[in-house]
Amino acid sequence: MDNIMGKIRSLDAYPKINEDFYSRTLPGGVITLASSIVMLLLFISELSRSSLKSLLYVCLYLHAVTETKLVVDTSRGETLRINFDVTFPALPCSILSLDAMDISGERHLDVKHDIIKKRIDSHGNVIETRQEGIGAPKIEKPLQKHGGRLEHNETYCGSCFGAEASDDECCNSCEEVREAYRNKGWAVSNPDLIDQCKREGFLQRIKDEDGEGCNIYGFLEVNKVAGNFHFAPGKSFDHAGVHMHDLLAFQKDSFNISHKINRLAFGEYFPGVMNPLDGVQWTQETPSGMYQYFVKVVPTVYTDVSGHIIQSNQFSVTEHFRSGQVGQLQSLPGVFFFYDLSPIKVTFTEEHISFLHFLTSVCAIVGGVFTVSGILDSFIYHGQRAIKKKMEIGKFS
Repeated sequence: MDNIMGKIRSLDAYPKINEDFYSRTLPGGVITLASSIVMLLLFISELSRSSLKSLLYVCLYLHAVTETKLVVDTSRGETLRINFDVTFPALPCSILSLDAMDISGERHLDVKHDIIKKRIDSHGNVIETRQEGIGAPKIEKPLQKHGGRLEHNETYCGSCFGAEASDDECCNSCEEVREAYRNKGWAVSNPDLIDQCKREGFLQRIKDEDGEGCNIYGFLEVNKVAGNFHFAPGKSFDHAGVHMHDLLAFQKDSFNISHKINRLAFGEYFPGVMNPLDGVQWTQETPSGMYQYFVKVVPTVYTDVSGHIIQSNQFSVTEHFRSGQVGQLQSLPGVFFFYDLSPIKVTFTEEHISFLHFLTSVCAIVGGVFTVSGILDSFIYHGQRAIKKKMEIGKFS
């Protein structure tokens, strides 16, 4: 047994020196004290770098770090969710519409679903909140096609004023007449000539809301391809393959498209995301024009430490204002968002730093400081001895 213990003792890489051979110095003590302080500060820095929130995290060193990778986006057939909240301080809700279209040919005109509008006054106070588009509720006792009033149990079938797709089609409200006109590619030039619009007070409602603003918010679900969506006055329609809006119905020479983007996001929120258009405000100074945002969308996948995956997007943006006269195709008044998707996807993955990594960092701190302080102490000690010897023999000057 003693023989085995002796062999193990011979493997000691740290042979001990008798204290009688120690020579303790003042510089050595100062260096030791300074080294201890440096090691303590580095140790605390290592812990604070891990952003530990509690004693449990300090003990287990469970800080999550985020690893970033760039990969080619090979996804197909997915949809893109656009969340928005935009305020128009000088554009009434009655004339404001939302359209969306993409390069695949899909169109969503005068979107009403998943959209909320808030009427606001000139001071930004909410007057009314509603989930409807242009127009008003149906009239209770409208004119029949033959011009008389509805009798008891008589079924109403309002005229579409030439825009019927068939003889059996009915337009029982101003909104349905305007929708029929849109399907034909026509614009409603004078709503007062349409019985449904006149009795619903279409123009009167627009006049009543003159000077008001509108806050519109909600989301769009579109194909994951390049496209655009825009907020503009009037109901949109296609004429000879060109996208247009029936601005003549509102009998106005100009439209103020000043706006503030309270929030715009392509997809869900994830930690660290920065949406560059949040809080952006623009004020129109010319009589009319088109404000354009050109957005580059970068698909992003965020995976947290629990394995939960968030499919979202980041984006960059440039802006441009095009002024012009109302009625010209090049200067359709409105706020347009043209978006395109990057072929590169960014992936963020949260991972825990292991306890062994923490131990390695601590050992590196202690070993590094100990080695550097030893070199410094040796340099000072031998330097002092050399100077002392030269002074003893009178060669130090």
